[in-house]
Amino acid sequence: MIVTQYRPWYIQGTPAARQAAHRFFGAAAHDGEPTWTPRVDVREETERFVISADLPGVDLSTVDVQMEKNVLTLKGERKADTLPEGAKLARGERRHGVFDRRFVLPDSADAEGIVANGRNGVLDIVIPKKAQSAPRRIAINA
Repeated sequence: MIVTQYRPWYIQGTPAARQAAHRFFGAAAHDGEPTWTPRVDVREETERFVISADLPGVDLSTVDVQMEKNVLTLKGERKADTLPEGAKLARGERRHGVFDRRFVLPDSADAEGIVANGRNGVLDIVIPKKAQSAPRRIAINA
């Protein structure tokens, strides 16, 4: 399985380069574009592939999982916490905003059987493999 990540040309590079590009292009130009990337584990088992995505603080019912032309797309948003009036953030390390992860699945993946389950901030996407046809010997008519 090939794991790809969608990144427009102007946010590639180091964090400092991305910040400079965001300042140059302006915040309005970036609405809806990925601002953080959830960590994932991708496992291949005998009968299936499993993608486990860490999505703490994300309402899993709002996550969009789509399959199109062997590309599995995972999109969603983690909302920023609102501070009470008069409070200010002394240190902010948790990322928030929209995310977009894409995974190119092999031809052996069964797109019709994909199931997604979420629990404790982890989204598990199970992709079954198609049944392999056994090789057969072809008789030659003489």
